[in-house]
Amino acid sequence: MRQFTAVVNPTAGGATSAAALHQVARLLREAGAELETEYSRSLAHARELARHAGERGRVVLAVGGDGITGSIGGALSGTGALFGMVPAGRGNDFARALGLPGDPDGVARVLLQGTPRAVDTIEVTSSVHAGTVVLGSVYAGVDALANLHANRSRMLRGSASYYAGALRAISTWRPVRYRITVDGRDHAYSGYTVVAANSSYYGSARRIAPEARLDDGLLDVVMIRDAPRRLFFTLMKELDTGAHVHRPQVQVVRGREIRIEADSDVPYGADGEIEAALPVTVRVLPGALRVLC
Repeated sequence: MRQFTAVVNPTAGGATSAAALHQVARLLREAGAELETEYSRSLAHARELARHAGERGRVVLAVGGDGITGSIGGALSGTGALFGMVPAGRGNDFARALGLPGDPDGVARVLLQGTPRAVDTIEVTSSVHAGTVVLGSVYAGVDALANLHANRSRMLRGSASYYAGALRAISTWRPVRYRITVDGRDHAYSGYTVVAANSSYYGSARRIAPEARLDDGLLDVVMIRDAPRRLFFTLMKELDTGAHVHRPQVQVVRGREIRIEADSDVPYGADGEIEAALPVTVRVLPGALRVLC
């Protein structure tokens, strides 16, 4: 029977994460599994707790949304430790990309009976992040600014906070000049954003990279060029289905190592949590994480 260590960040998700874990924990223990719970003080502390649990041979569970999922999964990348999720956040985009259930019975079933799957991770390197590893995507531009607004929202949650954050960001955004280097090949354009995606989803169920796969050893690089603001709002709505990739303002290429630069101070983010400014280099780490799914 598997032995689990659940890592919860009580400052992120709070009661929602605790409630989700309580239901799943009861089902795991009724099935005879051992479960211990660790409460972190921060995402850095969560990574430390996860690595320690993994070294003891335990299945490490991230309880919450994409922030703690990306932090813990990144900490376990390359270690051989087994990773599981109890989705309880705003977006749950990485869990969605894996096709994981959202109900307690389904989550417990996956944790007890699921098969380990090797998936890719993303190494992020910049002046403030030296080799940090995340799971879903790295994005630089108006979406990073929107995510910053969403994270600071106290009145709205879930998709509503992302939409409100996006509206606020777009209203003040001025297209910048990007230089994107994908496996040594340069792409220069003026636009709104670039996303290096491992997962097809970001921003609470938006299909930014519909063809992205978690286990193909490649990142899908989505570049959104300058467009009239009214058209950009239409394009933003098309993210729900992935139809935006058919627009002439959108280009998608694939690669293993991506360097993102701009001619001004452009924010970038990763998995809803990392917040910094360009330039940044991202590199795919093929099959680096073992996930229960």
